[in-house]
Amino acid sequence: MPEAAISVSGLTKRYGEHVAVDGVAFEVRRGEAFGILGPNGAGKTTTLEMIEGLRRPDAGTVEVLGHPVWPDPRRIQPLIGVQLQSTSLFEMLSARELLELFATFYERPDAAERAAAALAQVGLEGKAGDYANTLSGGQQQRLAIALALVHDPEIVFLDEPTTGLDPQARLNLWEVIRAINADQGKTVVLTTHYLEEAEELCERVAIMDEARIVALDTPAGLIASLDADARVSYTDAEGEHVLYVKDPQATVLEVLERARETGTTVQGLAVKGADLEDVFLNLTGHEYRE
Repeated sequence: MPEAAISVSGLTKRYGEHVAVDGVAFEVRRGEAFGILGPNGAGKTTTLEMIEGLRRPDAGTVEVLGHPVWPDPRRIQPLIGVQLQSTSLFEMLSARELLELFATFYERPDAAERAAAALAQVGLEGKAGDYANTLSGGQQQRLAIALALVHDPEIVFLDEPTTGLDPQARLNLWEVIRAINADQGKTVVLTTHYLEEAEELCERVAIMDEARIVALDTPAGLIASLDADARVSYTDAEGEHVLYVKDPQATVLEVLERARETGTTVQGLAVKGADLEDVFLNLTGHEYRE
């Protein structure tokens, strides 16, 4: 079996003059939790859909578990589970009935057993008999992930799984995602526009901006690439300043001393530890917007 769960090379998608994905290339290792991080419109979902066999690329190649996805994606689709950004469910079926139905789509003879296992995986055993439209937002997201797991796939794709959830529901879903990857050993690929989510859940992160991958490394490796321990920002008569420094205390003292000597007013002086937001700013030249 190939070491890489997913291999992408030169992946490109255009809509008229608009380039949605521009020559993207990366590999995802087996058993890895891999994140694609970027603001809305960066090309994350389009990239995922081309890998999943849902959207045909204009150029490039995609292999999943050693199999080419295109021109016929049907070979890889039983091997993957997909949670889409938006999931429409039959309102008059219970969570258990939905899962059993989805299991039969994959011709699983053990549909009832797989439905029960998927409910347990996402912590919804107590909601098995409830209709989908009566579940809370967080519970509906967990059900969507259960539907992606019901046929026991090798790779699970999660497209912005926590968008729109309250903080507690988001933390609960993080635990589900960690368990899918760490306890069940499945390869997990997730897209997110939440910086903290990428740092918390992903072994490696590809940062996307304006249809391209601008960096790929572990979260710690990306932050270390700044060669700075902290970000110092302030505003004066010359405008806004952002400095990445090793010694924030010395930098703050220097800024204030220079302001005193020149009679300049310093406003909004702030110091914070370097994180993925700073990596994004350093790479792209513009602020990150979740």
